[in-house]
Amino acid sequence: MNNSILYEVHNGIYVNLTNRCPCACVFCLRNTTDKVGRSDRLWLEKEPTVEEVEAEFALRDMSKYEEVVFCGFGEPTERLDALKEIASFVKKKYGKPIRINTNGLGDLVNGRKIAPELKGLIDVVSISLNTPNEDRYMEEVRPCFGKGSYEAMLSFAKDCVKYVPKVVLSTVDTTLTKEEEARCAEIVRSIGATYRIRPFE
Repeated sequence: MNNSILYEVHNGIYVNLTNRCPCACVFCLRNTTDKVGRSDRLWLEKEPTVEEVEAEFALRDMSKYEEVVFCGFGEPTERLDALKEIASFVKKKYGKPIRINTNGLGDLVNGRKIAPELKGLIDVVSISLNTPNEDRYMEEVRPCFGKGSYEAMLSFAKDCVKYVPKVVLSTVDTTLTKEEEARCAEIVRSIGATYRIRPFE
């Protein structure tokens, strides 16, 4: 069993599709560790094929898990086609809720609006809002796409509300002031999503 492809966190089974990411967040776990939850090393020697991921699911007792989460040491929408194919497989074979943890820059990564493609496949999209404005975003997230990335992330979040049952935007609890968190909460409310302050790990 290759736990770098599938790994457990709490009551979920997580899919590590890629190590590619358009961001270099100052608080990223990749800066300080090579594993999360009950996993082996999450740095992939090669990106797994769809067939390899599906074979890993077959080795698990899927009845143990409450959800399947696309989130590893990379941005899952870097492999959107594979993500959609695996999500469809999971829905049909196991009937589990599916969540994507994303930096929200999938539109820029793929060169098109991708939220409509998630309809019927994804139950929850969790987006890293991280900051209340673009200047702070550039400092904390350091996206390779540069200026405009923050607005692209917000646009993706607004689109997801139309196509996905639950949309969550999050910030990290040690990186913002209470005033900044309050501003983030206002932004999330205006989008029609749920705000979460996630612990720094």
